[in-house]
This record gives sequence, C-alpha cells and structure tokens, in this order.
Amino acid sequence: MHDMPVTGAAVSEAVDGDYEYVPMRMPPGTNCRSAALQLTLQAEYSGWELARLRLRTDGTRQLWLRRKRTSARLPGPAI
Repeated sequence: MHDMPVTGAAVSEAVDGDYEYVPMRMPPGTNCRSAALQLTLQAEYSGWELARLRLRTDGTRQLWLRRKRTSARLPGPAI
C-alpha cells in the first residue's frame, strides 16, 4: 500500500492480491468509542476490516480498510 492523501470518505480503491483496500478519513473530534462503532458496523455488514490506522497531529484519523475480493457485488464503506 502506498500513502496517498485522503480528502473525502472513500477516495479510491486499490487491489492487492486477494484483498481490496479503500482509504478513509475520520475528522478530528471523533472519539474512540464512535470510531470503533463505525468500524464495527463496516466489518459486520460490509466485510471490511481495519488494515492500517494513523492518528494525525491535528486529530484526523487516516485509515485503510480491507476485505477479501469476491465475485459478488458488495457495498462500499459508508463512514
């Protein structure tokens, strides 16, 4: 995975072997409990899991979600 600026919810998807990745951003002020709940919902209903998380100095959370690639059409993340 390469670092790339994340400016919106889902900017683009990347594919690496058996996984697809999508970068996400959570705004500053999002508390840990709220962030965990949002990620739990993504895992439960869309099959996404947390691949990488960075907490920036301004409080922004930059993260990458990943899931196994399938032939079925699954919804994208909705954070």
